[in-house]
Amino acid sequence: MTRSGTPPVALTIAGSDSGGGAGIQADLATFAALGVHGATAITAVTVQDTTGVHQVHHVPVEVVLAQVHAVLTDLRPTAVKTGMLGESGIVRSLGALAADGLLPQLVVDPVLVSTSGHRLAGRGVVASLREHLLPHADVITPNTNEAAVLLGCHPPASLEEQSAQARALLELGCTAVVVTGGAFARSPGSHGGSNHVQRTDVVATARGVRVLAGHEIDTSNDHGTGCTFASAIAGSLATGRPLDAAVQAARSFVRQSLQRSASWQLGRGRGPVSHLGPRGRCERDEPDLHPRNTRTQQPT
Repeated sequence: MTRSGTPPVALTIAGSDSGGGAGIQADLATFAALGVHGATAITAVTVQDTTGVHQVHHVPVEVVLAQVHAVLTDLRPTAVKTGMLGESGIVRSLGALAADGLLPQLVVDPVLVSTSGHRLAGRGVVASLREHLLPHADVITPNTNEAAVLLGCHPPASLEEQSAQARALLELGCTAVVVTGGAFARSPGSHGGSNHVQRTDVVATARGVRVLAGHEIDTSNDHGTGCTFASAIAGSLATGRPLDAAVQAARSFVRQSLQRSASWQLGRGRGPVSHLGPRGRCERDEPDLHPRNTRTQQPT
């Protein structure tokens, strides 16, 4: 927030979710929670609810770019987040803008498949992401399944493989990679009880690999966590936080959101993560398992 009270601006380039749990709707709610004004360029309109994606209507490339240019020339965002892009033409066009330095503090969430298994990207999108957009990103945030699609391999079966895949994606040229959603590590339960699953996110930069872990939150209301995580990073960057702090703060924001919505009963499927609650709270709450200059070994 500036001295005049004017909020920073972040732009999200993504699809619309009629159920309100993910996509543009989740991005705007997250930006608002962090005190950031959200601007949008809508790439697709989905017919979607908690049970899945039922239809997708892609917005023409020239209309998407017109939205982007309108925001860039007038509102001048200080951070940009991409989500569902859908068509390779959009990816290539955004890559050209990023190459020219017109998409500041770019966060790329490579949305390829919905939680319900619906493909959200047309042919050629994966190749276009690898070649045209990811090399210009400040941070990319694939989950374990998306990381495997981008690399053309199987999803990681261990923390070591998750770390190796994060490092491999870093070689595409982006500044940082966060591979989210690992569920391999376990921690002892209290009083000698059963072990608890640890959810791990692996952060790879030129300095090495960090593993961020916390106990799994027991809830089926997790629709929109990926969008929320990426937009929380972009929102934090827009407010002036450095990248390392923005990633950690975004992870804490998502975990707090999952806890708030854990008992909700919205819809007949996987309910949305909460975007309600305390305003502007995005604080560090969990330690790194590995120091930021530690390099985990690749699996042998």
